[in-house]
Amino acid sequence: MSKMLVAYFSASGVTKGVAEKLAKAAGADLFEIVPEQLYTNDDLNWNDKHSRSSVEMSDRSCRPEISSRVSDMAQYDVVLVGFPVWWYREPSIIDTFMEMYDFGGKTVVPFCTSGGSGLGETAGNIRALAKGADVRDGKRFSPGVSEEELKAWSDGVK
Repeated sequence: MSKMLVAYFSASGVTKGVAEKLAKAAGADLFEIVPEQLYTNDDLNWNDKHSRSSVEMSDRSCRPEISSRVSDMAQYDVVLVGFPVWWYREPSIIDTFMEMYDFGGKTVVPFCTSGGSGLGETAGNIRALAKGADVRDGKRFSPGVSEEELKAWSDGVK
């Protein structure tokens, strides 16, 4: 039996809701990726090219600081990494998270929340950051996804 972690970043609370349901459905531990500097509504204004999120996403080397760490990443065989889609990929803080740990030998599966955009470049980006991991393509979920659908999906990645 694989030990599973659901690690997620949520800017507005939507991804948090899905991640909590997913962890419950999968019988997984839950870890929130919290930025050292929280995002404000102005920071998240994707229509403003000078907003924090716009600036971070235009600089592929940007690595926002995270306020805490998973205490024992080595215990997990499967890590489900959740986030809202920003600019057709994972937010830069997810890149920070992926670079903080050794994912060698683990299965890593991204999941996202979005009104319509898919995962875009995410799987390839995470593969490059999680050397030695089995990185799967992942899935997009709507905020109203059922616990049953999340259980079926998580059972398929174990």
